[in-house]
Amino acid sequence: MFGLAKSRRLRGALAGTVGVGLVLGAAACSSSSDSSDDDTASAASIDCAPYKTFGDLKGKTVSVYTGIVTPEDKAYKDSYKPFEDCTGVTIKYEGDKSFETQILVRAKAGNPPDLAIVPQPGLLKQLVATGKAVAAPAEVSANVDKFWGADWKAYGTVDGKFYAAPSGASVKSLVWYSPSEFKDAGYTVPTTLDELKTLTDKMVADKKKPWCAGIASGEATGWPLTDWMEDFMLRLSGPETYDKWVNHDIPFNGPDSTAALDAVGAYLKNPAYVNGGLGDVKSIATTTFQEAGLPILDGTCSLHRMASFYAANFPAGTKVAEDGDVFAFYLPGKDATSKPVLGGGEFNLAFADRPEVKAFQTYLSTDTWANIKAQASQGWISANKGLDTSKVSNPIDKLSADLLQNPSTTFRFDGSDQMPAAVGSNAIFKQMTNWITGQDTKTTVDNVEKAWPAK
Repeated sequence: MFGLAKSRRLRGALAGTVGVGLVLGAAACSSSSDSSDDDTASAASIDCAPYKTFGDLKGKTVSVYTGIVTPEDKAYKDSYKPFEDCTGVTIKYEGDKSFETQILVRAKAGNPPDLAIVPQPGLLKQLVATGKAVAAPAEVSANVDKFWGADWKAYGTVDGKFYAAPSGASVKSLVWYSPSEFKDAGYTVPTTLDELKTLTDKMVADKKKPWCAGIASGEATGWPLTDWMEDFMLRLSGPETYDKWVNHDIPFNGPDSTAALDAVGAYLKNPAYVNGGLGDVKSIATTTFQEAGLPILDGTCSLHRMASFYAANFPAGTKVAEDGDVFAFYLPGKDATSKPVLGGGEFNLAFADRPEVKAFQTYLSTDTWANIKAQASQGWISANKGLDTSKVSNPIDKLSADLLQNPSTTFRFDGSDQMPAAVGSNAIFKQMTNWITGQDTKTTVDNVEKAWPAK
C-alpha cells in the first residue's frame, strides 16, 4: 500500500481556490497553432488523421475516472472535445474525491473504468498488480518517447512493461520571495546552494528572519518537511541515491538521508533563520502550510520553500510575477549547471484495449492535447516537450514548465508518495513533526526506518 495522503489532501486543500482573485501578470493567450481562438478548440484545429487508423469509432464511449473534481474538471472536459468531434467518441467523465481508494476497489472487483487519471507511480503499481490494467499501445509509447524524458516514461512502467503516459505535472523545488524586496535590498536570486546560504546570512545581517514555514495540515501534518528532505536528498546525494532511498534499497536512517535532514535543520531549526512573522522554530508545527508564506507580503519573512501550486494561497489582488508582489525562484542545486527538480504528476492508465480507448490514450499523449489543455487551464502544466511554454497562461506556470523542459533538469517524483503508506503517509509525517518540535535527527530517521514494512 503506497502513501496517498499527501496528494489527496493537497488536491482537497486547493480545490476551488486556484487562481481566485490573483493577478497573474499575463493575459490569457491561445495555446498553440493547434488550437482555435474559441474558448474551446474545435475539431478543425487538430489533425484528425492519426485517429482514423483506429477505425470507425462513431457512437463509441470511453469512461474516464479521476479525483479531479469541480471546478478543475471543466478544463479537462473542454480539452476532450476536439477528440470527440474528430472521432464521434463520447468521453464520459467521472470525478470522485474518493478516487484513490475507490479505484482500487473497482479494479479488484472487476469494474474499472476504461481510463483512470492516476496521481502517483505507487498507486499505478498497485493498480497494475490487480491484473486489470492493460499495457499502453505502441502509438502512446512512441509519443512518450518523443515528448517526454526517460525518467517520466519509467514512472509509467511496471516490471519492464509500459502502461501509462504522463499527463499534468507540478514543480516543488521553488522558493517564494518578494521581487520588490530583492530589488530594494540589492539581493540576487541564488544559483547554488552555497549562494542560498550566503543570501540567508545576508538577510540575517539585515536584521531579518529570512525563512517562514508551516507544516500543519490536519491528519497530514508534517508533509511539507518531507518535500524539504526530498529536495536535499536530490541535491546532496544525487538522483541515483534518491531512487535507492525511495525504494528502500538503502535504509531511511543511512548517512545520506541523515545528512539531508540535517541540511534541512540548518535552515528550519535555526532560530536566527525562522519563523519570520509567525513565531519561533516550534511555531512551524502549528502554522498551516496555506498560511506559512503569507508574511512575504508584509515583509516579515523573505523566503518560503513551497511548490508552484502555492500561488493559489495568496489573497485577492496579489500579483504573482517576476515584477509583482510575489514570485518564486528555483531552489538551486550544488552547482549552477545541475538542475535536480522534485515534483509530482499524473498518468493515464487504461483498463480496456478497445480501439476507441487506444485512440483516446494516443490523443492524450500528444503535444496537441498538452497545448489545448494548458490553454483551457490556469495552473496546469505538463512535462510534454511539445508544450509551447511561451503561451502558458501565467508566469509561475511558465517558470515551472521551463524547468521541466530544461535539458539540464533531472526530474524526480515526490518520494513519500512512492513509499508504503505505513511510511509515506504515516510515520514520516509524524516523525517530521516531532523533529521540528525538538526530536533529534537520529531518533527521527531511526523511527521512520522501524516503520518500514518487511519485504
